[in-house]
Amino acid sequence: MPELFLLIIFALTLLFYIYFLSGIYSGLKRIKTEDKLSIPDEFVSLLIPFRNESENILNSLNSIEKQKYPKDKFEVIYINDSSVDDSLKKVCEAQKSFNIKILSLPEDFLPNAHKKRAVRFGIQNCKGEIIVTTDADCIHKKDWLKTMLSQYDSNTGFISGPVEFSPGKTLFEKIQRLEFAGLILSGAGLIGINKPAICNAANASYRKEAYNSVDGFDDNFNLSSGDDEILMQKINKKGKYKIKFCMNRDAVVTSLPNKSFKDFYHQRKRWASKGLFYKNNILKLKLVFIALFYISLLIQPVLGFFYSPVFFISFLITFIFKIIMEYIILKKGL
Repeated sequence: MPELFLLIIFALTLLFYIYFLSGIYSGLKRIKTEDKLSIPDEFVSLLIPFRNESENILNSLNSIEKQKYPKDKFEVIYINDSSVDDSLKKVCEAQKSFNIKILSLPEDFLPNAHKKRAVRFGIQNCKGEIIVTTDADCIHKKDWLKTMLSQYDSNTGFISGPVEFSPGKTLFEKIQRLEFAGLILSGAGLIGINKPAICNAANASYRKEAYNSVDGFDDNFNLSSGDDEILMQKINKKGKYKIKFCMNRDAVVTSLPNKSFKDFYHQRKRWASKGLFYKNNILKLKLVFIALFYISLLIQPVLGFFYSPVFFISFLITFIFKIIMEYIILKKGL
């Protein structure tokens, strides 16, 4: 009887996972991206927080200065968040464009607000009606900004964009790239079915009016991660604005994979913890079921070894369905 009960539980988690990925596939099919590149009337502020990015910040600056977007229509604000290396010196000496500003965050400005305090400081000191955020370790294609902003219409309040890891040399880096692609596509698919949950601040944009209408990050300063996702969810819940995903290769931002498994583990731990603070209880419940599915994947071979060979069979069936469904998602989105 316990064996049958466990098999039923494992089957239910598998069915939910298939249902969840089917929704993502449906969402990816629904996404419509504006191919005609146009420039919104509103002034744009691009915010780039950085801390100890000496190795990457000049590559970031180089790709930003090459953006094919009218320089009188946008400003770039690099926000130094307590760097102790020479990244501030490097960006100050290298920047050449008149529309690039560099700010240093006061030590006493929202000291417990983690990374979002730099974004909040940038928003308070920027001129733009449209905000774009990215990271200082990212590289951008020359049409990135124009492609992202072309998705705006008067009813759009938040745009999430694609992020990918640079091609890795090691097997660990290649696995990260594939896993991260699946995560980004999951976020895109959920936006496509009007259930936005996942986005990445390395490639996101929102109207300042929409940000202010939901009090920005005011209710989640205690979080070390996930502020961008919670902001997107709040804007969606308000019902006044549309949420979009920019499914265009020119909008892809390239970031760096984690160098070690320890870094990878701590990053995923931060990302997982933010789900506890989502306001949508149905979304929380779905995340619980997804967690149960992955736990079942780990438990089944153990049970097969110590309890009954039937669990080896159930594990094999579960794993095959998982691979097939995820392959379909990746093929659709990449």
